[in-house]
Amino acid sequence: MRPLSPTVWTSPQLPPEAMEALAQAGLKRVINNRPDGEDPGQPASVEVEAAARAAGLDYVWIPISGLPAPAQVDAVGAALGDGEPTVLFCRSGMRSAAAWAMARSAAGDDPESLRSAAAEAGYDLGRVPL
Repeated sequence: MRPLSPTVWTSPQLPPEAMEALAQAGLKRVINNRPDGEDPGQPASVEVEAAARAAGLDYVWIPISGLPAPAQVDAVGAALGDGEPTVLFCRSGMRSAAAWAMARSAAGDDPESLRSAAAEAGYDLGRVPL
């Protein structure tokens, strides 16, 4: 997992088997940004959700293909609004990082600070409109 803020991390695909360890590490929520069927062998959202909920985690599915749309950005912002420790994931973490930054920018955070935080986590958001 890569930190974007003190309470938000991104990750590549998280398997259902990882949910218990995430809960034990103190996370409270998982946001899945992968559409079902994106790659062969990828676990379906319902499988990840069942494992997350069994581990006591909140689970939100906001599938994103390409650049996050305004409704997806709003949904990510709403899910993160309570400040609970959360991991967002997609295939590589890039879409999740973009959605987080776009949501934080819409909430008034400085775009350059968001780009810097993402860069420290290994994501180049230079072409993401913030």
